Amino acid sequence: MSNGRRVLAIHAHPDDVEFLCAGTLIRLKERGWHVTIATMTPGDGGSAEHGAAEISAIRRAEAQAAAKLLGADCLCLEFRDLSITHDNDSRRKVCEALRRARPDLVLTSAPIDYMSDHEMTSRLVRDACFSASVPNYSTHQWDPAPILPKMPHLYYMDAIEGIDYYGNVLPYGFIVDISKQFALKQDMLACHASQRNWLLRQHGMDEYLDSCRKWSAKRGATIGAEYGEAFTQHKGHPYPHDDLLQAALA
Repeated sequence: MSNGRRVLAIHAHPDDVEFLCAGTLIRLKERGWHVTIATMTPGDGGSAEHGAAEISAIRRAEAQAAAKLLGADCLCLEFRDLSITHDNDSRRKVCEALRRARPDLVLTSAPIDYMSDHEMTSRLVRDACFSASVPNYSTHQWDPAPILPKMPHLYYMDAIEGIDYYGNVLPYGFIVDISKQFALKQDMLACHASQRNWLLRQHGMDEYLDSCRKWSAKRGATIGAEYGEAFTQHKGHPYPHDDLLQAALA
């Protein structure tokens, strides 16, 4: 049964959310939260075998299948891979997405990560959380969504492998126990089957499901759990400082 609360998980590419925070989304869904999973791009660069339009269609379908397993909404903001920029048009587009999703809580990519798409997503979502409740900020849409009544709570997911550009370990705020939710998290990630060959070629990473298991186990071990996911709350002025995510999962 819905409790009226809404969470938006928004990252750069299809499968980023599943890898980094699907377990937490499952826990929130179990507690009656409405879940929306958003990607900035359709993953148009994620293939060496298919053209951009073809792989985009494949990956949109994979993202929708993963969201369906959770009973979540799924949307794409239709940026393009390796082309997400921090400019006014991009800020308006992301702000409009937040106003339409109407989240109480937002999960997004880490401010420091291995590639620009992830970092630009983080900056744009941070800006959108601020601007979405500003009455005089226009998104220049022909049918704009109403402003949010207040600024949503903002949390950052892990960077990939939890490290910065130099391989130094990045700090995190807390870890969520996802042991009971891990099987469904893996099922959601497995929907992104097109990425196995691409990750092997471009990232040197085979068996992405096993990579997710190992990383989730490493995070979970920190709190004595089988599997976990790490988050850091954004507490800059004037973003909300009370810890809504951990309170929701208590």
